[in-house]
Amino acid sequence: MVNRAKHKFNALKLFENTFIVILLIIFGGIVLHAPISVGLGALWPNYSLLIKSWKEILMLLAGLMALFLLYKSKQMKILRDPIIIAIAAYGLLHLMLLSFMPQGLTSSLAGLAIDLRYVYFFGLVYVAMRLYPGKRKMFINVGIAGALVVLVFAMLQVFVLPYDVLKYIGYNTHTISPYLTIDKNYNFIRINSTLRGPNPLGAFAVLTLTMVVAAAMKNKIKKQRWPLITSAILSFGGVIALCASYSRSAFIATIVAITIVVFVAGFHKLSTKLWITIGCCCLALAGAFLLISNTQFVSNIFLHINPNGGSSDTSNQAHIRSQSEGLNQLIHQPLGAGIGSTGSASMFSNRPEIIENQFLFIAHEVGWLGLMLFIFILASILARLWELRNDWLALGVFASGIGLLLICILLPIWVDDTISIIWWGLAAIAMFSDNKGYN
Repeated sequence: MVNRAKHKFNALKLFENTFIVILLIIFGGIVLHAPISVGLGALWPNYSLLIKSWKEILMLLAGLMALFLLYKSKQMKILRDPIIIAIAAYGLLHLMLLSFMPQGLTSSLAGLAIDLRYVYFFGLVYVAMRLYPGKRKMFINVGIAGALVVLVFAMLQVFVLPYDVLKYIGYNTHTISPYLTIDKNYNFIRINSTLRGPNPLGAFAVLTLTMVVAAAMKNKIKKQRWPLITSAILSFGGVIALCASYSRSAFIATIVAITIVVFVAGFHKLSTKLWITIGCCCLALAGAFLLISNTQFVSNIFLHINPNGGSSDTSNQAHIRSQSEGLNQLIHQPLGAGIGSTGSASMFSNRPEIIENQFLFIAHEVGWLGLMLFIFILASILARLWELRNDWLALGVFASGIGLLLICILLPIWVDDTISIIWWGLAAIAMFSDNKGYN
């Protein structure tokens, strides 16, 4: 009898560990998703969609395991959390619209994956943290390791490797471009690192730099050799990645996010004299920017306009046109246009549609109701993180989330699987920063 009980305990423990390992594989491996999917897709082109779906397949498996573990631990009440209920409603709305506004099998499946994977992953990690709060540090360490991979490779691209090195593993105009330029100016090469493009790399830098500053402001960086070396690499690599991405929205988001961290964590520590000094420095920087506003440097970096030529249709014009079209469709399509009708998923149909705004993107997919549900989910998460702002992780995720929301105005950044899975995963982890959880 004792042996049988011990065997059941060991089997359940193995099941629990497997569940956590699957989530860690997704959370850590997502930073290599682009090179893996492109490289293996080039070797086995007939299975490219299946290869790209590795994380979604693992999430589905983890979801079934999560339900079993909730049942075995008699913690099904976790599913009654308002955020989890809202996520379930958001997913159900997507399923209902599949039959109401069909877009074709491939487009619909791709749309489901793009729209739901990050909120679903949040739910999985949220359940994991509720059941096993002691695993929090493990997720943080995996996240740091992933950040090191992205930023070290970015530095190698800038200082050592050829700018088009990624073409050797299958990057091209039909998969992912190995690099971009600012308005066809090869003096300004925009790198990818291991992500899908320069803009996701810029967003990743926002997230990393904000987290490092939050840890430093909260005195969470140990004054030991390896923690200091790791922090220095993340800081320097984050700055290099941000600069080499030439992402204007990421520059602004970084300033805003770090300002939030410094203000929240250091407001009571700063003297009036120091605040005056900071204000003077900001005015000086603004004045310096005005003085150089007509230079080629500003034209290229901030306006993304090549004064010596470039393309006839600039990125600025494309952004404006996309925003205008998306807003017009929002007004005239209260139910949306259907799952898979927007972005890369729509490329599998005969009506491709690109909308460069995350909120307009969601409205185009699931209409006004879907947009309201999404805003409720995101606002609820940010509100809980704000309540826990005394913890460095919660503060860093909150501030970086505000920064990323600014990027969402110009780009559907949650569509990028790496950025969305990492931030939403971190958000779920950070909700248990007080080591109390929600009992």
